[in-house]
Amino acid sequence: MRLLLRSSARPLAAHARRIARRLELRSFPLLQEQFNAGEGVRAGVAIALPLAAAMLSGQRWLAWAVFAAFWTCLCDAPGPHAQRRRLLGGFAVAGTAVAFFGAWSASWGPHAALLSAPLMVLGVVTLTAAIESGTLLGTLLAVVAVVAAGFPHGAAMAALQAASFCAGAAWAWLLINLAWRLDDQAALRQAARAALLRMMDMSLALLAAPPGQHRDQHWHREHGEHRRATRLALERLRTMLQRHAGTPMAEADAWERRLEACEMLFHTLIALEHAAIQQLASPGERRRAARVAIAVLLHALAVLETSPAKANRPRSARPHAAAADSLIAGCLRALAQADRLLQARQAAHAGRCSSPSSPAPAVPPRKRLRAGLLRGLQQGGRQAAGVAAVFYAAEAFHLGYPYWATMAVVVVLQGAARQTWTRCLERILGSLLGGLLALTLLQLVPAHGLLLPLVAVLLAGLAIALRLVNYTVFVVFLTMLFICVTDMLQPGTGIASARALDNLIASAAALLAALALWPDLGATPRQRIAAGLAANRAYLDAVQSQQPAPVLRQLQRQAGLASIEAETALHELGGLRRQRDALSADEVASLRSLRELAGQASVQWHRQNGRADAP
Repeated sequence: MRLLLRSSARPLAAHARRIARRLELRSFPLLQEQFNAGEGVRAGVAIALPLAAAMLSGQRWLAWAVFAAFWTCLCDAPGPHAQRRRLLGGFAVAGTAVAFFGAWSASWGPHAALLSAPLMVLGVVTLTAAIESGTLLGTLLAVVAVVAAGFPHGAAMAALQAASFCAGAAWAWLLINLAWRLDDQAALRQAARAALLRMMDMSLALLAAPPGQHRDQHWHREHGEHRRATRLALERLRTMLQRHAGTPMAEADAWERRLEACEMLFHTLIALEHAAIQQLASPGERRRAARVAIAVLLHALAVLETSPAKANRPRSARPHAAAADSLIAGCLRALAQADRLLQARQAAHAGRCSSPSSPAPAVPPRKRLRAGLLRGLQQGGRQAAGVAAVFYAAEAFHLGYPYWATMAVVVVLQGAARQTWTRCLERILGSLLGGLLALTLLQLVPAHGLLLPLVAVLLAGLAIALRLVNYTVFVVFLTMLFICVTDMLQPGTGIASARALDNLIASAAALLAALALWPDLGATPRQRIAAGLAANRAYLDAVQSQQPAPVLRQLQRQAGLASIEAETALHELGGLRRQRDALSADEVASLRSLRELAGQASVQWHRQNGRADAP
């Protein structure tokens, strides 16, 4: 237990989570808990074999096996094994066809790639949008298409290039799904641990606040940071669980209970935080409840991180003395209920609320397919236009590596304008840093020998291990990897500077495409603030009318998400939308009312539960 406490309060990890809370407000995720060393080591092994074959044989076309193995590892998104096998198999087969047709069609004329590459991007993005969890698959197939178009060849050489791709992808598929299969629930445990640690930070902040003072008593730029960070972490956990829906996952009931317990703990911490802000109950009772919350969180971490045989062993709950204040009594009751959920061996228990992760009503397959295709057509049209513009710019400015620019357009131009804006900034920064580091590395490491290939293998492993942590960090190692492999297999001058320039041009083109073609800017900041206030008032009204617990939990979640939308809207597009809306200082400060209403609802809910227990 002491070890868990020390690990949760480790200064470096706590400081990283503090930075992450600031970045999340500005839509720049930093998820240090998503670091996966096992996947990184496996990815290094995956590219080591084709890289060795390419270097020993001296055949440049074998570079496609290296990149195919890396892209296959990149396509391996967290989820059940069956889903991963299907997606990776689809990527290997479709990627082989795209690699052949992309290289062959680009050889049909001097400017054939200007037409064929955008058409292939449009096709693969549109079709994969109809596949469940197919967004990443479509993006990577589009990457294969534009890179293949950058290497125009006749039918024979294009077939050889496609065969190299197929060999690299098949090798990675076998490694991931058969030879070196990792636990498909590891990502679930990482997401659950992240949510628990963010609630631990929230609890420790309650204990650390001086009596009579709390930072959120007045509005400030980071207002509600712990609530925002915890809600986002819980949503990531919920998304992970939904990927496993309908699969025979081991301990499925335990995961449902764990999510329900997390929601209960979070709800209780909101009530305690609001009590600290408004000085409700006595400081001693609030601190006592916060200490109980920490004990329950530590137990939840212990259950999560120990073996099932030990984790399922019942632990006798220590009774807590009755609280004088009904709010604290209700909080203690909720904490005890969450603790019992974590200990329960069976899914059923008295008075259990419906699962927070219960799926939404099923959409008819035909309607879902039509909606997916329309969404994919819109996204594919944007990306195709961006690719065409960048191909034209590459020819006009005689860029040495045009496929780097078109590849950057595909991966940057994702979702709404907000996502594209953040991806654009992260891609530029990561490319500049990665290019500078790669240039330094190439000056220090001999061009011939084993050291540079070993460095490339290490970079591939780090890129995969860090891919879900932060996009900027991922791009740094990705840029270094591509520059090193290109320098080994296709030597040239100015590779690092070309990579940086290509990414600058591509990021600008992607941002223009996102703003000009079917722009998805979403509601204005003023509209989001109004929607957030309405959602939180609806939650408070439901508590006051004593609606059933499942209804209240759903409204609580909706209110939290609406509050996050309103708070992040102030920072969209670098704050340009806030300036365009000309939000006054009073309107910005009204964001405090969002958290105030949610706090009032949580306090009233727990008071009702506390009075229900009163003799």
